[in-house]
Amino acid sequence: MSDRKKVAVIGGGAWGTALALTVIAAGRDAVLWAREQATVEAINRKRENPRYLPGIVLDKRLKATNDLDAALKRASLVLVVTPAQTLRNVFSMLSERIAPGVPTIICAKGIEASSGLLPSAIAAEFLPGHLIGALSGPSFARDVAQGLPTAVTVAADDLTAARELAAFLSAPHFRCYSSGDLVGVELGGALKNVMGIAAGAVSGAGLGASALAAMVTRGFVELRRVGAALGGRPETLMGLSGLGDLILTCGSEQSRNFRHGQTLGRGESTESLPLAEGVATAAIAAKIAAERGIEAPIIFAVSALLDGRLKVSEAVAGLLARPLKSEDA
Repeated sequence: MSDRKKVAVIGGGAWGTALALTVIAAGRDAVLWAREQATVEAINRKRENPRYLPGIVLDKRLKATNDLDAALKRASLVLVVTPAQTLRNVFSMLSERIAPGVPTIICAKGIEASSGLLPSAIAAEFLPGHLIGALSGPSFARDVAQGLPTAVTVAADDLTAARELAAFLSAPHFRCYSSGDLVGVELGGALKNVMGIAAGAVSGAGLGASALAAMVTRGFVELRRVGAALGGRPETLMGLSGLGDLILTCGSEQSRNFRHGQTLGRGESTESLPLAEGVATAAIAAKIAAERGIEAPIIFAVSALLDGRLKVSEAVAGLLARPLKSEDA
């Protein structure tokens, strides 16, 4: 890829805006597509995205549009930054618009609830012949938008292409590592959201730091079990897109998943909370684990907690009452 090309960023939320700013910091041109006209006007006229990134002054070089064709015109790379459960609809719009040969990187984390498919598999249905990649890792949108140091993983089945894309997207504050394990990177990003809900529930219920540490550690064991069963490599899940993202999500109220679980742990309503990707992922992750005979008690407990089959106290009691075993098992 040449040193300066246009990148189309599809999605005008906090993460899409932050990544568009990073693209500019990397020396590229960025056009951000957003559905809401108010967001487009705020970015272009006021240099802000008050709905999703209040208080952040945006680079004047960032351009926004709600015209999808204009956003994609002459783009050499497309970043899709919309929630995982909307990807099928988004790719149906993109399928006839992205020029042949233009790589597409998915920056959403989750598993499609209706099918059990990872984002890259959904993209492949609509963009046959295109290079599909994923960007994942421990990264809060506000940190990235403010230019704070961040490291992520860019993955594709073609490792050489992943390396080129990682180099293309790296900026002084935004270090991109590369991986040829697309499935492992996507699974790490999806499953850590479920564990983030569990961590938040432990925190919200006031169960203490020891319980939180135990939950995160055993949650990582489950993440690795599911990841390995579905084809992810152990070293990938030990990296930024697995362990790294798990640490971030399970340890900060900036995480929507952690806040969702924390609210549940307090016994409060979650209706007014912003979207937490782990909510949709938990049930399908539990279904996949059950069908494949994967031992995943925390995933099962989060799924039951979210659909009202368990209370936090019952979930904790059930986990503590499980038969004793070797930690190596």
